[in-house]
Amino acid sequence: MTTRRSARLTAKAVASPAAGGAQSMLPPQVPPTKARKRKVASSPAEEDEPLPATPSTPKRRTNKLMAEPAAINGTETPSAPKTLGASATTTPKPKMRAVARLADPNATNATLLSPETSRIAAIQPSLESLTPSSHAQLTTATLLSDACAHLTTVEPRLKPLIDAHHCRVFSPEGLAEKIDPFEAIASGIISQQVSGAAAKAIKTRFVALFDPAGAADATTTTASRKFPTPSQVAVSSIETLRGAGLSQRKAEYIQGLAEKFHSGDLTAKLLADASYEEVLEKLIAVRGLGQWSVEMFACFGLKRMDVFSTGDLGVQRGMAAFAGRDVSKLKAKGGGNKWKYMSEKEMLEMAAPFSPYRSVFMWYMWRVEETDISTLE
Repeated sequence: MTTRRSARLTAKAVASPAAGGAQSMLPPQVPPTKARKRKVASSPAEEDEPLPATPSTPKRRTNKLMAEPAAINGTETPSAPKTLGASATTTPKPKMRAVARLADPNATNATLLSPETSRIAAIQPSLESLTPSSHAQLTTATLLSDACAHLTTVEPRLKPLIDAHHCRVFSPEGLAEKIDPFEAIASGIISQQVSGAAAKAIKTRFVALFDPAGAADATTTTASRKFPTPSQVAVSSIETLRGAGLSQRKAEYIQGLAEKFHSGDLTAKLLADASYEEVLEKLIAVRGLGQWSVEMFACFGLKRMDVFSTGDLGVQRGMAAFAGRDVSKLKAKGGGNKWKYMSEKEMLEMAAPFSPYRSVFMWYMWRVEETDISTLE
């Protein structure tokens, strides 16, 4: 009887929903939940932490803290935990504001740094430091637009080319960059007769010679490392410099250049104040620097607006193509001739009307034939 009574009670509990037996004997039914989109920048701590009844921080503030910052200096965007950890101790550096300064197409428009101290050695006064009555019409904010206006006035056919390509070198942001003349000239020597990729690799190894800690960190880029000072390079052996992949001659050239800056024979202030003719004379006297190398430094390093290089094959080719000539036939006909595409006299005559903005004209002639000038810029 006891066994029968126990069986009846068990069956009754299973059959009767009112008794609540179904909930205790069967797996609980989980109600369906709406799928939630996972926040990209949410951290594990945020997901495990219960939400308070009354938010203590405005929602807008929370979203701002959880958003991932953009990648800086070409590195990958950090993950959320790293981002949150870094935000408490570091603050992203603001972008440098392009302050409008007086400009002169016949002078140096770059802000030059002393290679030894990285301090500003020479700079034109800003408009903020001048009285309104003394403001010049030509400034670093308007220099490129004035140059392009002059070019299209002389030759209207240049307008589509100018509209299609932004010349950053002489733009307000380009002119706001600070230039170390020793680094600029040494980089030019490294780039001589090698591809852009090879020049970049050699320069990276060259900087790493004087920054072992940075070389050990694979995430550190050349741009974030400090280029060695002239005094550091001047006392280094040729064998040490060749360890970066430099040839014997290039190592000697860069060491000789370093000695010039270390002794004071070359200074940032001298390069900023000298006339174009004086710059050419002073730098061509340095071993390893020819006419073309100095012209490229004057254009891209000193930001001088009236530089024109007749010996650059890319400029020759672009000018010939712009003049309507078949450059493929001219190349075959020219053979080993230096003036393959256009004679020096023709180039000078064609470029003369674009003065004092021949640097900008030259830059757009490179664009005609899509000449790679990345190592120069």
